[in-house]
Amino acid sequence: MQPTADFDPARLARSLLRRSRQGALATLMPKTGDPYCSLVNVASHPDGSPILLLSRLAVHTRNLLADPRVSLMLDERAEGDPLEGSRIMLAGRAEQAEGDAAALLRRRYLAAHPSAEAFVEFKDFSFFRIAPSATHLVAGFGRIVDLRPEQFLTDLAGTEGWLEAEAEAVEHMNEAHRDAMDLYATRLLGAESADWRCIGCDPEGMDMQAGKRTLRLEFPERVRNAAELRKMLVRLAGDARAKR
Repeated sequence: MQPTADFDPARLARSLLRRSRQGALATLMPKTGDPYCSLVNVASHPDGSPILLLSRLAVHTRNLLADPRVSLMLDERAEGDPLEGSRIMLAGRAEQAEGDAAALLRRRYLAAHPSAEAFVEFKDFSFFRIAPSATHLVAGFGRIVDLRPEQFLTDLAGTEGWLEAEAEAVEHMNEAHRDAMDLYATRLLGAESADWRCIGCDPEGMDMQAGKRTLRLEFPERVRNAAELRKMLVRLAGDARAKR
């Protein structure tokens, strides 16, 4: 089924990956190959791929350690009939993170799920990233599309030093510019005023959260380093203040 002319499937898939906080994880039972599905909390890597914090005591973790092939269903949690909302099924391989990679996943995950701080140090817990191989997007009649990873993941090439700058930028925005965060949310994205926090930036946009509510602020153009990020955030704050 072909999408309609006003539909941008890649943009919608990226938004769902960035905004989703829970999803249904499907793994394979080692002895039988039977599918096993469970509810998991989700955060996003700077490239948009899903991050999971999993316990080895859980069946789904034992399954994916034996066979890393997984799928993850994410939806926008629309009111009313959930089948009328947009959703994606992402297929890929679950990769356990170590060292610096684990530190990055930890920071991003705890920004989205601060309550996990209470158990993240437990020895049976580890961070995993799903490396996508494909996704199937369903967004209503005439809006069903299969996408390749390069169509919905954020390209991090040419952004050397970005990850270090991102951590500093997130901390700075939350400590010194909460008023700007509220302006982004209310005047640029049409959301209600709330205690909006920055939980992550990437070359294409910023992710914000207030309680269980999430927003995605897309940048008008790609930013590649800390200096460009600062200029972009100042520019968007100016745009928000000028908008009534």
